[in-house]
Amino acid sequence: MILEHYFPVLMFILVGTGIGFALLVAGALIGPRKPDAEKLSPYECGFEAFGDSRMRFDVRYYLVAILFILFDLEIAFLFPWAIASKTLGMVGFVTVMLFLVILTVGFIYEWKKGALDWE
Repeated sequence: MILEHYFPVLMFILVGTGIGFALLVAGALIGPRKPDAEKLSPYECGFEAFGDSRMRFDVRYYLVAILFILFDLEIAFLFPWAIASKTLGMVGFVTVMLFLVILTVGFIYEWKKGALDWE
C-alpha cells in the first residue's frame, strides 16, 4: 500500500512533537520561579523605559530596513544559480552578470541619493 511509505514521516512528526512537548513540560516543572521587582520591571535595551512606546520613528530607519531586506533577498537569488551554473552554461552566466550589474547600479544609486547615510 502506498501509505506505508509515509509511516516514517508520521513517526518523525510524532516523535518530534513528543520531544518538544516533553521539553516544554520539563522546563515548566523544573525551571526556577523566583520573580522579584528587578525581573518584573519593564526594560528597554537594559535601560529604564523612557518616552512613549508609540513614538514616531524616522523614515530612514524603515528605509534602511527595507533596503537591507531587498538586497538580502536579491543576493539569495544567487544561490540557485551557483548550484546550477554548470548546467546553465553561457546563457545562465550572462543572465546572472546582467542581474549583478542591475543590482550594482541600484546600490550605487541609493548610495548617491544618501539612503544609507544615518545622520
